[in-house]
Amino acid sequence: QVRLVESGGGSVQAGGSLRLSCAASGATYLITCIGWFRQAPGKEREGVARIYTGAGSTFVDDSVKGRFTISQDKSRNTVYLQMNSLKVEDTAMYYCAGVVCGTWRPAGYWGQGTQVTVSS
Repeated sequence: QVRLVESGGGSVQAGGSLRLSCAASGATYLITCIGWFRQAPGKEREGVARIYTGAGSTFVDDSVKGRFTISQDKSRNTVYLQMNSLKVEDTAMYYCAGVVCGTWRPAGYWGQGTQVTVSS
């Protein structure tokens, strides 16, 4: 089993920054790609960024490209989502999850989520 734990969410004013963390533990070899997702109230869940934990290659959705960056610290089994120039519309619950590499398809492991609230 794999456990994913997100942290780093909070409240920030528009234009501010937050860094989310996704710490993996357990049978981490079962996950080769990790994605960050978000879901705002009344909206569908959407993929934001993902990373191939082997080579470190990344993909960032166009909706946040240039503002969000995904990275990892393999020694800590942790994936980060650096969010800059935050907008009110970035307000959502953010989740990390194992994904099928190259896709947004979940691979069965989810964290509990961390709330991000951006105010104007």
